[in-house]
Amino acid sequence: MLISRKPPGTSKLKAMTVLAIGALALSACTNASQNATPGGASTESGSAKASFDPSTITKDDSLAAMVPAAIKSKGTLTVGSDTSYAPAEFLGADGQTAVGYDVDIAKAIGATLGLKVQVQTAEFTGILPALGPKYDLGISSFTINPERLAAVNFVSYFNAGTAWAVQKGNPKKFSMDDVCGKSIGVQTGTVQEDPDLSARNKKCTDAGKKAIDIITLKNQTDVTTRLVNGSIDAMAADSPIIGYALSQTNGQLERLGDVYDAAPQGIAVAKSDTALADVIQKTVTKLIADGSYKKILDGWGNADGAITKSEINQAVS
Repeated sequence: MLISRKPPGTSKLKAMTVLAIGALALSACTNASQNATPGGASTESGSAKASFDPSTITKDDSLAAMVPAAIKSKGTLTVGSDTSYAPAEFLGADGQTAVGYDVDIAKAIGATLGLKVQVQTAEFTGILPALGPKYDLGISSFTINPERLAAVNFVSYFNAGTAWAVQKGNPKKFSMDDVCGKSIGVQTGTVQEDPDLSARNKKCTDAGKKAIDIITLKNQTDVTTRLVNGSIDAMAADSPIIGYALSQTNGQLERLGDVYDAAPQGIAVAKSDTALADVIQKTVTKLIADGSYKKILDGWGNADGAITKSEINQAVS
């Protein structure tokens, strides 16, 4: 998330009690106000921008014939997604319906294969271990890295990088060159948490400086809330997520520095299910070729992350 969202691992440092601001959702799963963001700006406008209609996708009979029998018989692709990561995946105005460019891509895949798509809200760190028994696919801004590749198959579909944000005007004079002793918010399990901040923190302590106060929270919306209300100095996340947070917080935040560590993100499939990974890769390739993929990303203002070639288990460093 690139940055990239979440390598395997659990939060190593304390998570603070979340402070609510206005109508900001504090739960990615059940809170009906999930469509609200810090400062009172609604993500409803973001979902309204996306005009993708899965009924415009024509079923591809040759690809549909490749779908594994177990999935074909139930007629549904079950997708695990941490719906707190706008604009990739989040809950819409009703607080229950998953929306975002990842959700639209999932629907486009399903339509191509003649399958219904059920996106289930899940905790980010619980998605990959549940592939196979619970979820057919994991579509949740997963950055492809060696650790994850050892556990699951990945079909690349997007590129992203890490970006940082601070309060508008940077009133705390935060600098990425001087992070020791500062409070920095990240979502639990993301690459921003580890290896990015963990490595920065080690440099601080090795140099005899004060450790970074790394605030890890389960939901990105809660991290953004902390930054808006000033209880943390900065936050780091995937570049599309930072861009969206800036657009939805009424000018209360600004990006700091450039995007770095661009890397592919992938659709996760159980390691043993190579047949499903193959048909998903072929389907993404078709969506890229026929323009549906670009239309989805354009609708969410994230065409910069588009790829031209989808691969299975793309080599990454």
